[in-house]
Amino acid sequence: MTVQASNKTLRVLGFMTGTSLDAVDMAVLETDGHDIIGFGPAGEMKLDPDTREALEYAIEDAFDWERDEEEPESFDDARAAVADAHLAASLSFMAMNGVKTSSLDLVGVHGQTVLHEAPTEEQVGRTVQLIDAQAVADGLGRPVVFDFRTADVAAGGQGAPLAPVYHAALVRYSGLSGPVAVLNLGGVGNITLVRADGELEAFDTGPANGMVDLLVQSRTRKRMDENGALARAGTVDEAVLADYLSHPYFKTTGPKSLDRFDFSLDAVEHLAIEDAAATLTAFAAQAVALGVGRCSEAPKEVIVCGGGRRNPALMDAIRSRLSMPVTTAEDKGWRGDSIEAEAFAYLAARSHLGLPISFPGTTGVTQPLTGGQTVLPGDE
Repeated sequence: MTVQASNKTLRVLGFMTGTSLDAVDMAVLETDGHDIIGFGPAGEMKLDPDTREALEYAIEDAFDWERDEEEPESFDDARAAVADAHLAASLSFMAMNGVKTSSLDLVGVHGQTVLHEAPTEEQVGRTVQLIDAQAVADGLGRPVVFDFRTADVAAGGQGAPLAPVYHAALVRYSGLSGPVAVLNLGGVGNITLVRADGELEAFDTGPANGMVDLLVQSRTRKRMDENGALARAGTVDEAVLADYLSHPYFKTTGPKSLDRFDFSLDAVEHLAIEDAAATLTAFAAQAVALGVGRCSEAPKEVIVCGGGRRNPALMDAIRSRLSMPVTTAEDKGWRGDSIEAEAFAYLAARSHLGLPISFPGTTGVTQPLTGGQTVLPGDE
């Protein structure tokens, strides 16, 4: 992977809001667009119920939104709500950590994904991340980089995953040599292989936390299977698991991507919640194992980040299916809850410098491609 760097170190505040609709994650990163120069503070702010409700309406409308139709009205409401949440989170975060807006060169915001359709042979993909980036730029008084995925999708890429180039920077920062894999367990799992020659491979492995979260939310007042307790109390339904794993997605190699809702809960509706959680957890773990098996080089180690690393049932299920060590971000001194926010700070810097953020081995574009749009405070 050929990369360039700037002589200037940029200080960037990055944001990420995941498909769990749980929180706004924030992190400050110092980078020259190639190497990690330093880490600033990191934190999160939980989404309030009103913001979550606005996003749930937008996600529901996105299901029925045809390509030739006007955008649902709920999208603008969601954009405003997400921007307000980012501003509230950032102002509190900066006050708490003594970060002045004048010390920031850039802000990178991912926005909230409400739709992700992978490309097919017949048509390009479609991906939507909602945020009013202009409102964030005006509120913070700093340039904001956003809309990181659209250029990749327009060029025929998957639009995801985008974090691999940052995963590679973390691997270099830690002095690790490839082949090593970084596994992110969010709503959907994705894996980055940093090969021995430094080149990148990446793809979504399959559902990770998303299906279990939806199961728990549909049957209880909780938002997740805390500590994997339900899965540990249940029994895997092997027939249902086999049915999930028969999906054509698992027969193809990367680059490839998924939406959180590409797999249905219908197959576990007849199961007790414990057995359903156990089956879906096994599904996520086996999807990871299949993904590792499709890497061109067997990684010496798999380093896990994302919320799923805190689920011992899922981690045990993954470890039981892999032959190499499975460690966590914290084992390497990384900030496991902040890696995606850091990643979008890093991607904002690369976008600002005109450097690639997606690659043939990560999203399937024909050549390394930059992306992202920038808005300045006061822009119309």
